[in-house]
Amino acid sequence: MAVALRSTAKKKSELRLASWNVNGLRSVAKKGLRSWLESESPDVVMFQEVKASPEHLGGIPGLLGVEGLQHSAWAEAEKAGYSGCLTLSKTAPDQVVVGLGKPEYDREGRWLETHFGPWVFINSYFPNSQRDHARLPYKLKFCADAAGRLESLRRDGRSVILAGDINVAHTEIDLANPKTNRDNAGFLPEERAWFDSFMSLGWVDLFRQFEKNGGHYTWWSYRPGVRSRNIGWRLDHMFANPEAAGLVTKMWHQPEVTGSDHCPIVARVNF
Repeated sequence: MAVALRSTAKKKSELRLASWNVNGLRSVAKKGLRSWLESESPDVVMFQEVKASPEHLGGIPGLLGVEGLQHSAWAEAEKAGYSGCLTLSKTAPDQVVVGLGKPEYDREGRWLETHFGPWVFINSYFPNSQRDHARLPYKLKFCADAAGRLESLRRDGRSVILAGDINVAHTEIDLANPKTNRDNAGFLPEERAWFDSFMSLGWVDLFRQFEKNGGHYTWWSYRPGVRSRNIGWRLDHMFANPEAAGLVTKMWHQPEVTGSDHCPIVARVNF
């Protein structure tokens, strides 16, 4: 991948980028994670809510080294079995940045940057506002600071892709039952307003660049029959600055891939 990123050759090469909230890395490893990695063969894969530490990686047979994914970067939560992000890549990044530089977020392992030449891939697990909205102020502050960091990278001339569980369904077509969920975390007016303001800065929702219709979701409740009837939410996203978005040739969901209450999201990028 590094050669593709830095090459001056005229021939383009393709990068496959994947993101997945696994809701427990060790749990999904028992439910076909290795098979998915082998069939998908991503160049960079970003996991959220890993609920694990680097020492646990060795206890998951064969995870590192699948299709060359021998490099790992972590944003680990202080609390055991909680949150956390992991990025695996076929080539070692030039730089890894863990966190937003603010302890209130960074102790929860919610932000992880891997830099490859001019490109920055950001793996993030945005906070959940919770049922009683108790964490809504925390969530909105995180969103604002995340946008500030993204804009800083953009001003530096970087090509940026942010991927992960953003924990927001943007519009009514991004969840199956919008009318009954208006007061629920993930579809609150304040959360959706932040999404609007972020998009107004020019950031591109990559899925909506290719798919304008509803019925496409990335999270389903574990309640019986909910996923089979596709009663879901689109909470997992990939965003890019306009300069990078033009190089993304496809972005899609993989709802057929089980093992977590979320499904993977995947993009193809030309260099």
